[in-house]
This record gives sequence, structure tokens and C-alpha cells, in this order.
Amino acid sequence: MKPLFHHQSSSNIIFFYYSVALLMISIMNIPTCICKDDPLYTNCNTAFDCESSVPNLKYPFWGENRAKYCGGDSNTEVTCEGKVPKITIKNVKYRILDWENTTKKLTVAREDYSSGDVCAVNNNYSNSTFDNTGQFQRFSGVSNVTLLYNCVANGDPSNMFHSVDCQNTKFVVYTVVDPTLYSTICSPSVIVVIPILDTFTSQIASGSGLEEALKKGFELRWTVNSPECDACVGSGGVCGNDGGTELRCFCKDGPDKTSCNSEKASTSSSKQNWRFIVIGASLAGFGITTFFIVMITCHLKRGIHNQKSTIVWKRRKFVENNVEVFMRSYNLSATRRYSYTEIKKITNSFRNKLGQGGYGIVYKANLPDGCHVAVKVINEYKGNGEEFINEVASISRTSHTNIVSLLGFCYEMNKRVLLYEYMPNGSLDKFIYKSGFTDAICDFNWNKLFQIAIGIARGLEYLHQGCTSKILHLDIKPQNILLDEDFCPKISDFGLAKICQKKESIVSIPGTRGTIGYMAPEVFSRAFGGISHKSDVYSYGMLILEMIGGRKNYDTGGSCTSEMYFPDWIYKDLDKGNNTLLNGLTISEEENDMVRKITLVSLWCIQTNPLDRPPINKVIEMLHGPLSSVSSPPKPVLFSPERPPLQLSCMSSSSLDETNSITVSK
Repeated sequence: MKPLFHHQSSSNIIFFYYSVALLMISIMNIPTCICKDDPLYTNCNTAFDCESSVPNLKYPFWGENRAKYCGGDSNTEVTCEGKVPKITIKNVKYRILDWENTTKKLTVAREDYSSGDVCAVNNNYSNSTFDNTGQFQRFSGVSNVTLLYNCVANGDPSNMFHSVDCQNTKFVVYTVVDPTLYSTICSPSVIVVIPILDTFTSQIASGSGLEEALKKGFELRWTVNSPECDACVGSGGVCGNDGGTELRCFCKDGPDKTSCNSEKASTSSSKQNWRFIVIGASLAGFGITTFFIVMITCHLKRGIHNQKSTIVWKRRKFVENNVEVFMRSYNLSATRRYSYTEIKKITNSFRNKLGQGGYGIVYKANLPDGCHVAVKVINEYKGNGEEFINEVASISRTSHTNIVSLLGFCYEMNKRVLLYEYMPNGSLDKFIYKSGFTDAICDFNWNKLFQIAIGIARGLEYLHQGCTSKILHLDIKPQNILLDEDFCPKISDFGLAKICQKKESIVSIPGTRGTIGYMAPEVFSRAFGGISHKSDVYSYGMLILEMIGGRKNYDTGGSCTSEMYFPDWIYKDLDKGNNTLLNGLTISEEENDMVRKITLVSLWCIQTNPLDRPPINKVIEMLHGPLSSVSSPPKPVLFSPERPPLQLSCMSSSSLDETNSITVSK
């Protein structure tokens, strides 16, 4: 029998422990001052201080307490005036109302028009149009309002120009249509063009909402070095510049051109731990003795331990290789990846639960910068994670005011998590299904309902036409429409989405995916045609009909039987000239026309033949146009997958999500 340690092995081990002891004694003499972070990192990691409601102004902004090297360039200087951060862009001063670091979205309002009073501006008239060539570009969902000063109107037969009497011989006429048409009514001395949010366009076109639109401002996007800065922040650094226009990544241990690489991160981490090593060095004798005992024990159990470690290592390596392959194939290097330990920390060990469905549970969490986020923990794992990475890839390609923003994800063996921007008003379904909810859809005025419908359509238009690749959502339903604090709708849940080339009109999808009741006929059965962007249009039409009908009149008998097709009774009422959608409410003629127009457009969207449905950009055009421009749709060959014989108005949103969502693979 061989001895546990032969002579040569014993000598090597004694030499090793002797070296460890010398190293620990040497560490005691290393000064601890090197643990301090680099001053460039410290300075640029501090937000712009103005005591305002915009707390997280960092890169690309500089000024006051932020040095110039912390900003983008000379055009991003911010000043603090009366506790309000302000910025000058193209010689026009703006108030900063909001800034989103993740989407690089800047909300501003012109300083001279921030009160909403178009009469108060004295002679300093400047246009503030933005194209797609500068450093700040228009965010999606921005239109223009044109102000015509000293315009004595000769009459406007189109009713698209509206006037403001300043009571000092100065008149202002405003419009959202093509300003060149003004020549038919007057000869203004000054013409001022100001961007506004799309949500105010219909109000201004009808002669109201101008003051509120100017106060709310509009949205811009910072476009310079955005992916490079995201990569820097994702690696633990902060963004700045090299004294000119080139981006620099300031790390805790010094600046870098692109990001804080793993080597630097490791060095920085070791520096931060040296203080603890110095303290622990005083216990070196005890530690070395303990280390001897542990080494001998591990030597005796090495066979079993190595076997278990190999199995765990191989499994973890397999998962890591998979996620790396997926990330490279989808180009997800700029999307922040979190560890599960970080997820537990920001959710406070999953204490604040927001909701639950068939997919998993959603929790409210707080990022280190104080930003609220929604954390979706997936509890149903399919395959090797392709569907999960598909959702990450789909939404990572988007950036739109009506698409929920993905802030990061976690993928570790059996743990899959998505981090979204937090939507305080939850999903749209709780405002449709009135069981258990006092704030049902009937409490919205018709204008708010119209704005929600327009917002969802604009989100779909962006997915179909505005992205680099066309994205088919294929699961549009109330549970997947989230509402922010202003009830602005945002499309979410891209687990069933299909990414394809823009030139592709028909896509190939194995099996059936979607939700019963919103699923287009061709998705359920290929006999109706091929799957395309028109499939999302069908789901949109069913969603809007559900919003305006509230499903409480699901059929004429009041029961949700599978024989009754939901839009059938709506079509019959329109055909007879009735409008039972209003449920006996007294509304204006304008609102009545709005409801009828939305209904007609929705019925066009749910035509059985995909070729008869309008594309989503045409849907938006029809919604913005007059009622007379929307013809009555032909009665479709009715199609509806069999619904369970339940009273839908008495079902919770979670029940609908769990019973009606299907994905069948052949």
C-alpha cells in the first residue's frame, strides 16, 4: 500500500504552503489607497444635479457638476435654470422634461412656448424642425403644428385652420395639415413649425389641445455612439469622450476605448478586495492550518468530488455555449445580461408580485439607479431556449413609444428571466373584462379609447415597416397590451413573434400559434391563405372590437356560446343603422361618428380573406380620415375557432390567458 503522500509530493506541498504564507505577509505591506475608483469614472458616474424631476441625466449630457469630458460633444451642454434642466439644440432652447437612458429618448418642450401661450412670444420666432441627419432625431410618434402669425383669415372652408385672438392686433392661426395650404386663407408675416406628440394631432385638428400639446413637448432620440455606449455601460463603465467627439469608456480602473473588459473587471475586483485580504492576513496562521486540513480531506474524497464537478461543469458549459451561440446569431451583444443573483437582489428576493399567467410570474423591481422595472420569470421551459432567445431577439430590435422596452435578460441553465420597463397601469384586459375591476373600459371617454387604438396600430406599423427586419407578433390580445402612467399603449410579449425579411410577404411557421378568438383564419388553417402581416391586422381588428364592445353584449341572448360569432351582432347592428355599442349613452354626433368609424375599420381588419384586409398603415390612415372615407365592409364568411362555453365577462384575465393561448407544433 502506497503512503498517502510520498517524499517528493510532501516536499512540493510544504514549499507551496510556505510560498502562500510569504505572499500573505507581502500583501500586508501593499498600500490600500489603490482601491479608489478612477476619478474619470467617479465624476462621469454622477448625474446632472438640478434638483428637478429628471434625476438620471448622464451621458451624453454635461454641464454644472458634470465635466465636458463626461458628455457627447459641445452641443449637449445642459444648464440649470430655476431647478429646471435646459438644453440648446440648433439655437433653440428647450426644457428637458424626461430622459430614458435605456432607449436614449429625450422629451423636451420649447422654452419660449413651454407655457402653452402662443401669444406670449415676442419677436424671437424660430422653427424647430428635426430631420434624420442630426445628433438628435425625431422619435416615432412625432408630428408638427404650424403657427401662422399676423394671419388675418379670409375664411377656411376645410376647417383645418384654427385661430387664436391675442387681443393686441396680433392673430395666430394654427394647423396640423400641410402649411403650404395657408395661401388660400391669408398672408402671414411669420411661420413657426413646432414638433408635437401624435397623440394631440386629432385634438388640434378639431380646434383644441394646442396649449397642452406645447406644454407636453415632443420626443427626440440621441443617435451618436448609442450601441457603443450601451456596451460600455453593460460592462460596468460610464460613457464620456476623448476631448473631442470620440467615445471613451471610463472604468473603475481607468479609461478604455470601448468597454471594461473582463481582465480589467477582474483587476478592479481584486483591488476592491485587497482591504479584506489585509485584514485577513492577520489570521494567516489559522488559515494555513485550516487549509492543510481541507486539502487532506479533499484528497481523500477527490474521486467522488471530481465526478460530480465534471457533470455539473459539462451541463453548465452546454448551456453557456448555447446562449453564446444564440446571442451571436441574433447579435445581442448590446443587450444587458444579468446573473440570477442580480435578479434576486433587484427584486428583493421576489417579494413584490405584479401578476401571474401561464407563462410565469411578473415581479416589480428596482434597478440600482432607482428605475422601476417589471421582471418576468419564465416557469415553462421549452427545448434548449430557442423560443426564449427569440423573444429577446425580437424585442431587442425595437425602439418605439408603443413597444415595451426590454432592459435586459437572464439565462442560466433552468433560470430564464426578462426585464421590461415598468407599466404602472398594467395590461389592457383589466379595463375590458369588468369582473373585479371598477375602472372598466366604459370609464374611458371615446377620445381616450381612440388614442389607445391608434397607439396599438402605430406599434404594429413599426414592427411591420419600421424595423430593420419585419416582425410579425402573432399574439396581439388585451393581455399583451400594457399601459403606462398616461395610458399610452405598448405592445409586449414577443414569445411567439416571427422575424423575417422585409421583402417576405408570406412566412412559413410550423404548427399553430396564437390565442383563440384573436387568431387569424390562415394561422388556424392554411386553407384560408398564407401567414403574413395581415394576420396581425386580423388580431388587431378583433382586439379593437372587443375594446369598444366590452364583450358584455357577446350575443343577443346574453350567453357566450360557441355557436355565436362575436362580430356578427355588431355587423348586424351597423347594417340596420343601430349602435348598441353605446349601450344607451348620450354622446355627441362627433363621438358617435368616431365609434362608427372605429367599428367599420375593425370589421375591415377581420375579413376572412387576408387580401381583403388593409395593411396596418392603411388602417391608421382610415382612422385619421373622415367617416365618409371609410366604406362599409362586406360581410365576411364568418370564422371563429370554437370557444369554451363560458361567460367571458365573468372570467379573469389570467384565466383567459391560461385557457385560450395555444401553440401547437406538428
